[in-house]
Amino acid sequence: MSFRILSAVGAIGLTCGIAATPAHAQATRTWVSGVGDDANPCSRTAPCKTFAGAISKTATGGEIDCLDPGGFGTLTITKSITIDCSGTFGSTLNSGGISGITINDSTTGTPGTVDVILRGLSINGAGTTPGTNGIRFLTGRSLVVEDVFIQNEKSGSGIAFQPSTASRLMVNHVTMNNGGGGVFIQPTGLGSARVTIMNSDVSNNTGTGIRIDSTGNTGPSMALDIRNTRIGSNATGVSLNAPAGTTGITVSLINSEVFNNGTALSTSGGATQFVVGGSSITGNTTEMVQAGGGAIQSFGDNYRAGNIVPGTFGGPAIPKS
Repeated sequence: MSFRILSAVGAIGLTCGIAATPAHAQATRTWVSGVGDDANPCSRTAPCKTFAGAISKTATGGEIDCLDPGGFGTLTITKSITIDCSGTFGSTLNSGGISGITINDSTTGTPGTVDVILRGLSINGAGTTPGTNGIRFLTGRSLVVEDVFIQNEKSGSGIAFQPSTASRLMVNHVTMNNGGGGVFIQPTGLGSARVTIMNSDVSNNTGTGIRIDSTGNTGPSMALDIRNTRIGSNATGVSLNAPAGTTGITVSLINSEVFNNGTALSTSGGATQFVVGGSSITGNTTEMVQAGGGAIQSFGDNYRAGNIVPGTFGGPAIPKS
């Protein structure tokens, strides 16, 4: 065999070897920086510029961290991920009538399975055309929102939780001051919601601070637990709506403050159970609205004062055991 033939064979082998080389693996942890570049590998020494640039280089179940302060853009999430900007300033600006962060795994092979954690973020919809929702959840298994500030979402809500699957939401140490609503919970179709809101401030919203609605929903019953939370200066503090023939709703409001709202507490529809304990309801224009068979019950240990139109809890006080 001549040298030329041997060279050709070697070249073919080299080409095959190159073709067989696997693509660069995604990292479990990636980084973004205010001075990064999305052409980078998103490592700590070569960070990316945006969340959207980093997520494609982050493995499922991995984490995107903020290396230094910056505005890191809007994002649609389709896989399990943690985004953590604790210890620095991580911001998303979502003016222009869009949502800041959207969770939607409906087009994946396993819809309703992603788990997402958002921590240490500022989400701001300010602009000539304000943002719609700070965070919007459409499909997935769970969402944790912790140490997050959401503002200026004037045509939607700080958090819009609208799953079409069985989903859970946990909100902890979150402040929502928007032109629209605070937290809006309305599963669609057969979707369901298990929601905990604690240690948070939902105030100064021109709409409803916390709203849970089963309109259009025929899935399992929904549950909302609100604890150690301030709900003030909204059009309505907490609102429940369960029209006839839709999913039932159970809500507890424990050790919280509901103050200076147009209406403090509102419930409509017989398929609801709304219980209040250890909470203060003060300075509201209307204390309670109970319509369509809905009732608001008490554990008998609430503080109520200064409501212009006082209300009456429905039924006898619920005994503590």
